[in-house]
Amino acid sequence: MSKQVQLRRGTTAQHSSFTGVAGEVTVDTDKDTVVVHDGSTAGGFPLIKESAIGSTVQAYDADTAKTDTAQTFTAAQRGTITALTDGATITPDFADSNNFSITLGGNRTLANPSNITAGQAGSIFISQDGTGSRTLAWGSYWDFSNGTAPTLTTTASAVDRVDYVVRSSTSIHAVFTSNYS
Repeated sequence: MSKQVQLRRGTTAQHSSFTGVAGEVTVDTDKDTVVVHDGSTAGGFPLIKESAIGSTVQAYDADTAKTDTAQTFTAAQRGTITALTDGATITPDFADSNNFSITLGGNRTLANPSNITAGQAGSIFISQDGTGSRTLAWGSYWDFSNGTAPTLTTTASAVDRVDYVVRSSTSIHAVFTSNYS
C-alpha cells in the first residue's frame, strides 16, 4: 500500500462526548473498535469486532427462531413442565414456563398468576397426593365454562389437567379435563 490513512482516535470517555460529522469514522482506543458518526448522536455507533461474534453478539443463524415474524417449524417444539411449590396458596409465575405441575398436599388455592401476558397458553397438571380428597379453589382471573370452577378428581394419586389461554391481564380462559390417573 502506498498511502496510509490515520483516523481520528480517542478513548471511550472521549467518544461519549464527541459528535462526529455525518459519515465520519473514528477509532475507540479502549474498545479497539471503529465508530461511525451521524452528525447528531454523541458517541456515534460502535461497530462490532469479528471476535465478538458468537461470544458477546449472537452470530447469524438461519435456523434461529425469530420473535417478530411468522414461523414454520420443521421439527417438534417443546417446553419444560415446571413444578409448582405446594402450599396453602399456589401462585404460578407465568414468566417461568407455559406448562406446570403440582401435587396437592392439602386443600389449596391456585392464585392469580404473576407475569400474565395475553396470548400465553399452556397446561397445568394437578395431581392428588397419596391421601387424595384434596380440593382446589381458583383465583378470580381463572374463567371456566359457564362460570363454574371445576371439581377435582379426589382419588389418591389422580391426575387432572387444566389447559389455559391468557385473554387479558385479568382473564385466563381455562378448560378442565379430569381423571387421567
